[in-house]
Amino acid sequence: MSGPALERVFRAASGRIIAVLAARYRSLALAEDAFSEACLRALRAWPESGVPDDPAAWLYRAASRVILDALRQQSVRERHSIPEPPPEPSAEELLADDSQVIPDERLRLIFICCHPAVAQDARAALTLRLVCGLTVTEIARAFLIEEAALAQRLVRAKRKIAEAGVSFELPPPELWPERLESVLSTLEIAYSRAHEDASGKAARAHFAAEILHLTSLLAQLLPDESEAHALAALVRYSEARRPARVDREGLMVPLSDQDPQLWDRERIAEADALLTRAAELGPRTPRLLQAELQRAWCARASLAEAAPWPQILGIYDRLAQLRDDAFVRINRAVAVAEVHGPEAALQELERLDSSKLTSFAPYHAVRADFLARAGRRSDARQAYETVLSLGPPPAEERWIRRKLAMLENEDAAN
Repeated sequence: MSGPALERVFRAASGRIIAVLAARYRSLALAEDAFSEACLRALRAWPESGVPDDPAAWLYRAASRVILDALRQQSVRERHSIPEPPPEPSAEELLADDSQVIPDERLRLIFICCHPAVAQDARAALTLRLVCGLTVTEIARAFLIEEAALAQRLVRAKRKIAEAGVSFELPPPELWPERLESVLSTLEIAYSRAHEDASGKAARAHFAAEILHLTSLLAQLLPDESEAHALAALVRYSEARRPARVDREGLMVPLSDQDPQLWDRERIAEADALLTRAAELGPRTPRLLQAELQRAWCARASLAEAAPWPQILGIYDRLAQLRDDAFVRINRAVAVAEVHGPEAALQELERLDSSKLTSFAPYHAVRADFLARAGRRSDARQAYETVLSLGPPPAEERWIRRKLAMLENEDAAN
């Protein structure tokens, strides 16, 4: 059982442990290497001694010993100031307390990884890898790039941090603007990993609570920054709908079919206030427009009200003018299907470079829906099968299998 236990703690706490180690010993390379060695030691030790009561703390202590041993062996401890752990609370106690460790240590490391010395296109990717513990495959899919290209970016980024002698301290507020966009993008992508599983039970589900806290913290630290408030609003709108995202049978419920009476109205009110503040502080940026999309849905009071598809399409039209990428185009096509029909939506998808979307499940899912509604059931089945081959989360998989069953029933009836 040690293997599965280690996998669970790795997914849940790897980024947190690396963040604490890097902040304490002032080296990303040491932190990452030491954590890997600690995992190897766990694989050897846990089958014999059993899984410890606090696996994360065990890995932290083991990694700390690895770092200290490495520093001694290299005879560099005399030339480095290694801060002693604070007497109260201990590092292990902090590690076990998400409310203290994650906001402070993760936020510090996020800003370190988003340092101007790191190339702009690598900052968020590096942070997602080291701080959030996402795999290279997950990050590559988030950016729609090849894994090999992403791996090269990560290597270059870590080398830059080492060569530049980046300070492991949270920079003063006057230095935040040059890093803020990368920081917000990192949080946005990390949250999307938690949000993509409707059931909230996937390995990255814990990101949701963390991102809620971190976006709140950033909005407090940057009271005059529109983008920070917009992201905080966006996350809260999404989380407010979580109670309605899965039905009693465990199937995903599409947004337009969700019962608004199940949504968290207090969280929606909090998001409304944040978005209002964001609009007062700045122009309608892509991030603010994304929050407006969420608000348009959350303004719906019941299923009896018509879904706001024309309004949604209008906002997507504006968003596509400012950020014309595959993510925006695919979501806009969903609105096009509702306003102008599935054939028009399929034409929108045909304008995309499908070669870059072969592993992007949402593309195949919406295309399958459009094909089915256009009466092209055979093509729709193939597209749904493609989604299943990509390993969707359980709630989404059940919904897709139901769609396939409906297509088969239609074929049988005809």
